[in-house]
Amino acid sequence: MSQRFSSRTSWDTGESHLAEAVRLARAAGRPLIDLTVSNPTACGFHYDAGAILAPLANPRALAYDPDPRGMRSAREAVSSYYASHNASVDPDSILLTTSTSEAYGYLFRLLCDAGDEILVPQPSYPLFDYLADLEDVRLRPYPLFYDYGWHIDFATLERRIGPKTRAILLVNPNNPTGHATSQTEREYLEDICERHGLALIVDEVFLDYPHGDRRPTSFATAPHRALTFVLSGMSKIAALPQMKVGWIAAFGPETALQASLTRLEVVADTFLSMNTPAQLALPFWLSERPGIQQQILERITVNTSSIEGSNLKLLDRDGGWSAILNLPILGIGADEILSLHDVIVHPGTFYGIAEPGRIVVSLITPPDEFSTGINRIAKAVDTP
Repeated sequence: MSQRFSSRTSWDTGESHLAEAVRLARAAGRPLIDLTVSNPTACGFHYDAGAILAPLANPRALAYDPDPRGMRSAREAVSSYYASHNASVDPDSILLTTSTSEAYGYLFRLLCDAGDEILVPQPSYPLFDYLADLEDVRLRPYPLFYDYGWHIDFATLERRIGPKTRAILLVNPNNPTGHATSQTEREYLEDICERHGLALIVDEVFLDYPHGDRRPTSFATAPHRALTFVLSGMSKIAALPQMKVGWIAAFGPETALQASLTRLEVVADTFLSMNTPAQLALPFWLSERPGIQQQILERITVNTSSIEGSNLKLLDRDGGWSAILNLPILGIGADEILSLHDVIVHPGTFYGIAEPGRIVVSLITPPDEFSTGINRIAKAVDTP
């Protein structure tokens, strides 16, 4: 008899057409330009290795004294981070996790029984599908639409709310659209959640990377009419994805807030996944974030200028590391850009973008490589 596996892991793990094409091109020795790289540690930024690694040698890391919510000193450092965003956050309302992915898992367990639903934005990053499958949660998309900027389609969002809906998820700013939730949109979302008894889950990993003088507002700022969970972590804030530090900050009406924190503490106590050295290092890493953030913001500005100086149409964005380009409908897309011009881009469909002719590029790609890739795409668009 063949081995049986859980249906929750029955994903299509086959290689996508684009991934296969990239693999074969590299095997053939073709010098590809990759405009999809989003790992900051592979993008040529300067890291002060000695300063970053030194806190991991703290002798206190040899003592095991677990706190389900995370060490108080680490939670206080996260609270101070939010103070820089004009938000007052009680350290006791913060729970440390190893990543935002783990934070999603905790919240899906907290809010949902098997078969319950979470509303998620589309376009958005496809990771949510896997996280939901692992928790037996169903995702129902609500659309973001583009009209001189990105907007939430509230009419469709409300129609998607059903008896099994438990929360609305949003990313502020969104990946890949760069859409930052406006104050008007936030008030509308909180009204919807209040009326339907839903929670808000807000992923703010790109909050520190605004476009120009636009400054997205954190959902950690008061007031909070609905139960709200704000997620972030060191992967983007300090460009340290390998250090595996994230968190949940909880807000909302007092009764619901305290009940959620009590339950989350039990979930966290079951796993105790945060390691002590990283918690001890977190205050220092957070204090040093301006240096790497400035490098990334400068890189984003330079690469955005490369697009704006070309004939390519860049869709308006409020922040983040990604850009969406709208190509003329000339039969050119990610496959053709790779096969004819040796440039790797993400097709819009990777993020659930239905409109044809849209591709996604990473704005933290090294500038020389980025400008070369953009120039090749621009020439391809110009070619009749």
